[in-house]
Amino acid sequence: MPKLTPPQLRVRLKRIKLLLCDVDGVLTDGAIYITGDGEFKRFHVHDGLGQRLASQAGLKVGWVSARPSAITTRRGEELKTDFIVQTRDGKVPAVERILAETGLGWAAACFVGDDIVDLGVLRRVGLAISPADGRPEAKALAHFVTKATGGNGCVREVVEMILKAQGKWATVVAEHAK
Repeated sequence: MPKLTPPQLRVRLKRIKLLLCDVDGVLTDGAIYITGDGEFKRFHVHDGLGQRLASQAGLKVGWVSARPSAITTRRGEELKTDFIVQTRDGKVPAVERILAETGLGWAAACFVGDDIVDLGVLRRVGLAISPADGRPEAKALAHFVTKATGGNGCVREVVEMILKAQGKWATVVAEHAK
């Protein structure tokens, strides 16, 4: 899929009402540490704050993962994520359920995905994004590839792009500068 020109990207950013993200490789660096007591993952605080800012600005936010994990649930709940879907039954049906619940269409959704399990969603959304270290197949379908890598601020980069294009960034910054 050809990358969008800056004006084309801005048009799509303005339409976004729903930000959906894969978890492992997007919200994390993709590493999963498994111990005798469970697992742990590393989430970046910039991505977490970015998600909260997106929510405060009126966007719905969801996570769609193909790997169920209690750690993902815990972090998602901490951030008051609107939708946390962890399924091995495919991401497209999961996103279709979220769209039905919100009453939104594919064009109003942005999805950040990094691997081949994300391709079906990346192919359908109004704005497909891959982190800089996404797999070649995901980057090929992405309208935009972030400068940041997965788990290192790529979601924050996307949130700032959306809020700036929608004219909401200055208000968000001003709220936090009080």
